Amino acid sequence: MLKYIGYLGVGIFIGILAAMFGLGGGFLIVPVLNLLGVEIHHAVGTSLAAIPFTSLSAVIVYFRQKRIHYKSGISLAFPSILGAYIGAWLTSYLSSNVLKVFFGMALFFVSIKMFRGRSIEVHQITLEELKPNYVLLSIWGFMVGILSGLLGFGGGAINVPFLVYLGFPIHYAVATSIFATFFTGMSGAIKHYALGNIEVQWLLVLIPGLIIGAQIGARTAKRIKAHNLKRAFAVVLAFLAIRMILKGLGFSIP
Repeated sequence: MLKYIGYLGVGIFIGILAAMFGLGGGFLIVPVLNLLGVEIHHAVGTSLAAIPFTSLSAVIVYFRQKRIHYKSGISLAFPSILGAYIGAWLTSYLSSNVLKVFFGMALFFVSIKMFRGRSIEVHQITLEELKPNYVLLSIWGFMVGILSGLLGFGGGAINVPFLVYLGFPIHYAVATSIFATFFTGMSGAIKHYALGNIEVQWLLVLIPGLIIGAQIGARTAKRIKAHNLKRAFAVVLAFLAIRMILKGLGFSIP
């Protein structure tokens, strides 16, 4: 019984971070499952199957808060689905280790820029006033999908910084990113289900905690000032960057 309470706690913790930073949660679900003895490909597949539940839970809260820029989220999500399939296909022809090192270094640079950059509060601009270039967003989404399929990371890690670069307040960027991850997570989950990479028993154990945690995380993010949320995201991004660099260098990291 205590074991399952522990798993619930782990799910809640991951859900909180995923919803707060618009990352989906795979960056923590995969290593946690792997450390618990789940084979890495099954850990990835199970993680992708869990992400839609986390995302949907957070999206419900962000929908009520009116912080999702739906057109931008769709512009990112649907091209990324096609890109992810191309990226997965490219894994048969390209070694991803060198790419992981260089991409991790780029992410680390982005994290520093975000930590030091100025922040826009949500009261300074409305969703209706945001007029991003949707063609550029679609191209970006496609490129993110390729990288995601090739390197095995979630798109939120670079979608959020890109939306912030386009002038989105961090709160809108996080909400829009988590909305986009619902669609990309569903696509990845369907693919891994067909491959038999989803451990249903682990999925059932994690989902309740992830849903509860996502609700808490989305509500918590609303109360954090943009400057502090942006800095916290930068710290998480730096962690992901260092992890990707170490994996690219051949260190045995889940």
